[in-house]
Amino acid sequence: MAENVHIPLIGEDAPAFQAETTQGIIKFPEDYKGKWLILFSHPADFTPVCTTEFITFASMMGEFKALNCELMGLSIDSTFSHIAWLRTIKEKIKFKGMENVEVTFPVIADIKMEVAKTYGMLQPQASDTKAVRAVFFIDPKAKIRAILYYPLSTGRNFAELKRLLIAMQTADAHQIATPADWQPGDDVIIPPPGSCGVAKDRVEKAGTDYYCLDWFICFKKLAKEAIFGKK
Repeated sequence: MAENVHIPLIGEDAPAFQAETTQGIIKFPEDYKGKWLILFSHPADFTPVCTTEFITFASMMGEFKALNCELMGLSIDSTFSHIAWLRTIKEKIKFKGMENVEVTFPVIADIKMEVAKTYGMLQPQASDTKAVRAVFFIDPKAKIRAILYYPLSTGRNFAELKRLLIAMQTADAHQIATPADWQPGDDVIIPPPGSCGVAKDRVEKAGTDYYCLDWFICFKKLAKEAIFGKK
């Protein structure tokens, strides 16, 4: 029978670890206090889909830092393999106009699969020796806030990764929710009322500050300038 896979759940503490990376030894969560972290795994070094992903992540690193978010990669390869691959990316690979890209975020060398197993990145039906394309969003309190999984054959949508991060930060800062396909500057959702009286009062008082489609779904405007992390 396949080994059971434990995946940390949304709202749980992100599992602590110490790991060797391309940027030296990292201790999590100690080294990331007060910051968001996107921890992502990839199947292996020197693979084509992963190469396009690393170029894209590295090119967007400044955008994520502006949102108080650090990046950390992982694969079941050695540090020497990581370094050779990252040098190849910088010296030889051009993708969608991106070239001479230097990957400076840490990449975990997880030969013993310790971190991969702790985070449920190994899924036996996909591969026994390669981590699937997992993405964990971890907030400044070291809580798991969102989890995305992609199959080995499919590259990640980086615009969506950034959008999701901003949406969660906006929800935290303004105590709201974001509707389908929300983008910064779009209207946001006011939390639903907790009683019949509040629901009735909310609908009756709707006007310039907010509007309601029905008692349980009300929107208000939120300018880009008001969004946490936006410059």
